[in-house]
Amino acid sequence: MPNASSWSASSPLLLLWEDSSGTRIFLSLLYAVLAISGTLSNVMVIYLVFSFKKLQTTSNAFIVNGCAADLSVCALWMPQEAVLGLLPPNSSSLRSAEYRLLRGGLLGLGLTVSLASHLLVAFNRYVLITKLPSVYQALYQRRHTGCMIGLSWALALLLVPLLPGLWTPGSAQQPPPRQTDGSSRYTALLLALAVLGQTALLLHCYLGIVRRVRGSA
Repeated sequence: MPNASSWSASSPLLLLWEDSSGTRIFLSLLYAVLAISGTLSNVMVIYLVFSFKKLQTTSNAFIVNGCAADLSVCALWMPQEAVLGLLPPNSSSLRSAEYRLLRGGLLGLGLTVSLASHLLVAFNRYVLITKLPSVYQALYQRRHTGCMIGLSWALALLLVPLLPGLWTPGSAQQPPPRQTDGSSRYTALLLALAVLGQTALLLHCYLGIVRRVRGSA
């Protein structure tokens, strides 16, 4: 049966798996504070958009979509991390592959949809400012907006299974170092490419907006 250090090495999602009990308690409290503040803030944004008709715009629809994705992390994943940091490292309930898959899925799904929502907001502003009003109205009809939001979740559901390093199931024996390193590098590469790709598209949209504003001025 693996000890705490070997289980931590084979499970990158267990962020609170530290040898020091003081570190685990501190991180648990940090996750708890982030979970409460993140949940309240995202719920407040969703409530405001649904309560005031003037706020029910296309851009805010993408923002609400991002808030819903953040809730899967703040309201569902972070509280579990806060509790796990207080449990003993050798707790048998934490070694369930299905439970780890659930936690990994919540984290991956929330982060992916949140990144996609930020990109959709930036592209929406880009089209609104740099294109003709007729182009914006044709592109951002209610049906098209719903399809974009649905596509962000569908894309996340397709990409989450490609991150095996997030929830590689533990076994009775410690996995070979090369296999663990390869899985971790594969996961890190996918995450890096996703973040860099999103950053490049965001920069393109906002630089286009800046050029258009300067030209108008």
